Amino acid sequence: MNYKVFALIVMGITFLFDTLMHYLDTKSAEREIPANVADIYDADEYKRWLAYDKECNKLSLWRHLVSYVVAFLLIGLDGYAAVVNLVGAEGLYSAAIAVIIADTVISMVWSTPFSYVANMGIEQKYGFNKMTKKTFVVDLIKETVISLGLMCGLICIVVAVHQALGNWLLIILTAVIMAFLVIMVFLQPVFTRIFNKLTPLEEGELRARLTELLEKNGCTVRQISVSDGSKRSTKANAYFGGFGKMKTIVLYDTLLEQMTEDEIIAVFAHEMGHNKHKDTIKLLGINVVNVLMIAVSLWAVVSLPEIYKDFGFDGVNYGFAFVLAGTVCMAFISPFIGLFASALSRKFEYAADKFAADNGYGEALISGLKKLAKNNFSCLTPHPVVVVLTYSHPTISQRVEYIEKCMKNK
Repeated sequence: MNYKVFALIVMGITFLFDTLMHYLDTKSAEREIPANVADIYDADEYKRWLAYDKECNKLSLWRHLVSYVVAFLLIGLDGYAAVVNLVGAEGLYSAAIAVIIADTVISMVWSTPFSYVANMGIEQKYGFNKMTKKTFVVDLIKETVISLGLMCGLICIVVAVHQALGNWLLIILTAVIMAFLVIMVFLQPVFTRIFNKLTPLEEGELRARLTELLEKNGCTVRQISVSDGSKRSTKANAYFGGFGKMKTIVLYDTLLEQMTEDEIIAVFAHEMGHNKHKDTIKLLGINVVNVLMIAVSLWAVVSLPEIYKDFGFDGVNYGFAFVLAGTVCMAFISPFIGLFASALSRKFEYAADKFAADNGYGEALISGLKKLAKNNFSCLTPHPVVVVLTYSHPTISQRVEYIEKCMKNK
């Protein structure tokens, strides 16, 4: 069996699937806008959104095509093995790290122009971008350094465990990755501060009302923080991060600027609903499936030394094992796992919306969500197939319909 041919066939299947998703995205704009969200854009704003959506989809399609061309060339022409031979990396650790660094650098080289055009071009053109060129470069450096550090550390663990324990790798690696995910959830506020400045929400009526809502529902958080999201974009957001003593609710400063006090509290109540329902822990449980699939994929590719000769290597290269596991195995499996995970995530979002409505903020949440959709230039008519397969949130129309139903049944 020629493993390279098999890998390229699998990559071709995932390419066709991803291309179909991109095609359906481009057709979304042709769908009729649901009546319950028809008031979000007026005629001129909708024309502007159509132009924005067209430019974003065009750039996304080109990025998608280039990513697969690069991947096909690197794997089909034994590019990773050529890098290892070029730098003369002979040890298990050095050869693996050489592949990881090469993969990261190559990805950065081809993807950075697309990120630049997206942020400094399209987002700038339509008035969303607040990022300077310096911020763009600094963010890129930070992301690359953090990514390389984490990947190189993880790969060294994989090499050490597999060399010492052989097929016990599957169990040990699953435990290591799960521990890593838990630690990352705990440290999310710390990593957030690498990119954004977080400050406590100032004292005043808003903070008092938010604190009262927390106490009323028996919820505790470490901090209610405001993120300086405006230094990168005018788009607003809010999220709940961490758990245990590290629980934090973060509100973007743009959210505070764009919404009324009731709308802010409604969005806050939605995020508090995730806390009340322990959605962070539940989603962590769902990630067990992803972790197990990653561990199985890695275990499979490092346990078959004969695979690597088809890709130009003399023996097992753990760095290339990561590439195969991610680019081939997980890229093929992820849509199936994602179908279940996305459905569950949408269920959590509905429950959090109900929590806000039950606390008397249904109308404010609807107006807040519409304002978010308008200010973030959200698509009002995503294709149903794309929603089912990939959306972690229900559509804005579905959420408005559900919230109105919750208020009616209250």
